[in-house]
Amino acid sequence: MNKKKLFILYVIISIIWIYGSNYLLSQFHPTPLIKMLERIKELIYILTTGWLFYYFIKKTEKLNSIKDEEKRLSTLINSMVDFVNFKDGEGRWIQANEFGLKLFKLENVDYKGKKDSELAEYTDFYRDALRYCEISDEEAWNNRSVTHIEEVVPLPNGLQKTFDTIKVPLYHEDGSRKGLVIIGRDITERKIAENLLMRSREKYKSLFDYNPDIVYIINLNGVITNLNPRFEEITGYDKCHVIGKNVLDALSKVNQKVVLQSISNIINGQSVQKYELNIPHQNGDIITLQCTNLPIIVNGKVDGIIGYGKDVTLLRQTEERLRRTEKLSVVGELAASVAHEIRNPLTSLIGFVQLLQKENEKDHLYHKIMLDELNRINYIAGELLLLAKPQQLQFTREDIHVILFDVISLLQSDANLYHVLIDLISDHQEYIMDCEPNQLKQLFINIIKNAIEASPCQGRVIVYLKSEENDEISVTVQDYGCGISEKRLKKIGEPFYSSKEKGTGLGLTISHKIVQSHNGTIVFNSKVNKGTEVLIKFPKSVNK
Repeated sequence: MNKKKLFILYVIISIIWIYGSNYLLSQFHPTPLIKMLERIKELIYILTTGWLFYYFIKKTEKLNSIKDEEKRLSTLINSMVDFVNFKDGEGRWIQANEFGLKLFKLENVDYKGKKDSELAEYTDFYRDALRYCEISDEEAWNNRSVTHIEEVVPLPNGLQKTFDTIKVPLYHEDGSRKGLVIIGRDITERKIAENLLMRSREKYKSLFDYNPDIVYIINLNGVITNLNPRFEEITGYDKCHVIGKNVLDALSKVNQKVVLQSISNIINGQSVQKYELNIPHQNGDIITLQCTNLPIIVNGKVDGIIGYGKDVTLLRQTEERLRRTEKLSVVGELAASVAHEIRNPLTSLIGFVQLLQKENEKDHLYHKIMLDELNRINYIAGELLLLAKPQQLQFTREDIHVILFDVISLLQSDANLYHVLIDLISDHQEYIMDCEPNQLKQLFINIIKNAIEASPCQGRVIVYLKSEENDEISVTVQDYGCGISEKRLKKIGEPFYSSKEKGTGLGLTISHKIVQSHNGTIVFNSKVNKGTEVLIKFPKSVNK
């Protein structure tokens, strides 16, 4: 009721009271009681009208206060960039801010008192979204607690917004539903940033985890903070046992200097550092890593080092084989040009010395020395020709056990001369393979003879012969002699390299060539003063 109507009602009631009360009192004789009532009715009028005025003033103030609160609340929620909505216990809209009304295209709709499904009829585009709100509201009521829901709202331009929605259910004291407060924050940009960050992390993870090379991260103190799975595949070590340790703990002193220098250079501003390291594999082999270190820049400062370790072991072994092949090629050319020139005069010299030996028995000792040396020169020339001339091999099926037995029998006299015992140990009687028997005899003579000469007096040379699981035959020659230093071990097989006083350095070169022609492998393992082990493997079939 407005103020004008209240004023008219007040005037009418006042007139009725004044004239009505006076009329009633005029019907009685004027007595002291009547006079007292005339005074009391005026007091009652004053009190009644005063109380009415007080009541209406308080009510008006309360209504004004409520309106002010509603205005402030409306101003507050309309100033928010979040979607705000108040619903009653039945799900009817009580109040929503302008952001929410614009979002659902309900600016010109009288939304108060309507449910989401009813408001859905006012917009075709958001019809399904509004209907879904009733379903998610029911979930919040059932949870009976503050509920977080991530909701995606489509936009007419084809894009969509993502809201982190909080729904707070309110209840009466008897547990019945009182109201629902809904606040939805637009987290679209945050979700886009999170998705971009996640994609960036996935790309980094893919680059890190699936890189064909070892990828490692080192802090500025040299501590390894991360390794990719390729580390375990290449080195055989579990990366969990390496992460957290200083990179220098696993390196030799020579490699430590290289790595420390690389870290120092990167800290001092150099961008790329490259070097190679020889590190042990878990199985004892030595692998070669080609390392490239790059700085990790954070806020313009070097925060760490990321590096890539490429396994170049096979590449370096191939380069070494090519280098040896080139040397053999040079040796072959040298042999072709020298050996033929030497043998012709050698034949004449040997003939004349033999003739002098028959005619002059007085100098027989000198003639014998000359013949021995000439025969030695002839033997060296023969070895040179063997390297120079490509051999046309005729492979036959032979028993390698028989070949080894013949070679050991042949070398028994040399072994006796050095007081060395030769043992042949095998687990079968026959080891048939495709081979050129004369070349294998020469190979085994070279290897076993070297073992005999390296053995101490009363020493022992053991020859192991066995079949491997991958259809191969292995021959191991083990001695317990002086051994070979690591420096000399790297040069074994190089032409003209020998530690013997009268060695030509061609025996092991020829041995390598024989093994290669049989598609086999030969490996030397040795420790100084502990002995040498030569492991030779051949495929049983020449086609392997």
